[in-house]
Amino acid sequence: MSFENNIVSLTSLLKKKILVYGRMIKFSHTIFALPFALSAVVMAWENHAPSISDFFWILMAMVGARSAAMGFNRIVDADIDLKNQRTAIREIPSGLLSKKEGFLFVALSCLLFIFSAAMLSSLCFILSFPVLLFLFFYSYTKRFTKYCHLYLGFAISLAPIGAWVAITGTLSWSIIFLSLSLMTYIAGFDILYACQDIDFDQNQGLFSLPANMGPKKAMRISSMLHVATFIFLFIMYVIFDMHPVFLVFLGIIVLLLIAEHKLVTPDNLKHINIAFFHVNSLISVILFIGVLVQGFFR
Repeated sequence: MSFENNIVSLTSLLKKKILVYGRMIKFSHTIFALPFALSAVVMAWENHAPSISDFFWILMAMVGARSAAMGFNRIVDADIDLKNQRTAIREIPSGLLSKKEGFLFVALSCLLFIFSAAMLSSLCFILSFPVLLFLFFYSYTKRFTKYCHLYLGFAISLAPIGAWVAITGTLSWSIIFLSLSLMTYIAGFDILYACQDIDFDQNQGLFSLPANMGPKKAMRISSMLHVATFIFLFIMYVIFDMHPVFLVFLGIIVLLLIAEHKLVTPDNLKHINIAFFHVNSLISVILFIGVLVQGFFR
């Protein structure tokens, strides 16, 4: 009975740790970029049919890369997060996880990403190392540039390119427009999210567009970036000669982007979490469904 109790206790502890790690890296937020990567896979399908193995290792690579990047960011920002009332409850500042545990998690996530890339191709394996460097560097950008949001968008926008390379073995200029749409989409809503910390960033000497130029101008830039998201998606529609049914989904995405900017205003940030998670999750998923449906019609 004692042995069984130990097993139950160990299992319970393991489950709790997994949940804590999942909260640390906001695992649910993987849904922002993953549909874009899967969209690249579907678009490559016409000339390069992926296998189940390809799908699996692309998913594992996405999980590994994002987990490593988010874990590293939480470690690097732990001291800053501790000073911010909004972020002091995060797992490392609050003491639920130590930095040592965080580093171990990042190391294992890096290994998952690198191994998954190697299982896809030798080219993906080689590219996995600079990709990790690009992802890790983001954590330092808020210390020296107000354009950290654009860099974040750029780093995450590597996901569709990586998926395309994994399936086709080459880099095509046409897939760049999907990555540009992801870049502007991510940067746009990250600017909105940063409006929560304007006073804190200014007091700590951290950089962001809202802290540098105020929420009104920052939100205007966010709106322009999301207009660019629509433009890049439309260019992608033309270049890939996609079925017109995709325009229906693109229209829904536009309406959701408009709703996001109606929910968050310079004088009212109380709906920021709805705009950040729920609306943006819908946008990503609808894009993937649109790409999938138009592919079926074609």
